[in-house]
Amino acid sequence: MFAYIRGILTHKEHTHAIIETGGVGYFIKISLHTYGLLGEIEKEAFLHTYLHIQENAHNLFGFAEISEKKLFLELINISGIGPNTALVMLSSATPNEIQQAIAQEDVKTLQAIKGIGAKTAQRVVLELKDKIKKDFLVESGKIAQPTPFYRSVKEEAVTALVVLGVARNIAEKNVEAILKLKDGKATVEEVIKLALKM
Repeated sequence: MFAYIRGILTHKEHTHAIIETGGVGYFIKISLHTYGLLGEIEKEAFLHTYLHIQENAHNLFGFAEISEKKLFLELINISGIGPNTALVMLSSATPNEIQQAIAQEDVKTLQAIKGIGAKTAQRVVLELKDKIKKDFLVESGKIAQPTPFYRSVKEEAVTALVVLGVARNIAEKNVEAILKLKDGKATVEEVIKLALKM
């Protein structure tokens, strides 16, 4: 229904962004990859979008790159993977890393992602490996840079993990363990990615 949205970025967090266009603020769920590519608050932003309609909710998902949206659409066509699980996958690893894991039939890497069991990981590889090899293996050429945060790394990471479906007590425990291991020197994106693999 909505192919893309262009407007002013009024708010962004690691799990969502709000873009205002035509006087309407659109709440858009995003991955860590897209978060890293979004510009500054109060600047123009552009996202490719996908509207997921359920009986009790309409959720808008946004992607900074069309290749990420295409991968997302391929993932949600697989039995056992819904939009939120696909978004967790794209927040646990970059689109390119997921594509490479599929192409190399690396079930173990996919299975390490929260919510992806052995059977689902095998199904992803089986159903997408040929398509990925043919259509998706392209260099992104973009690296997400750490950005300054208005909240602590711990608080921001825990909040994002809870939104992604992790129980708060588990999120807090895992984030604390990661920050201790990294001597507190980790970005929110790094902490979230590691926590999603615990």
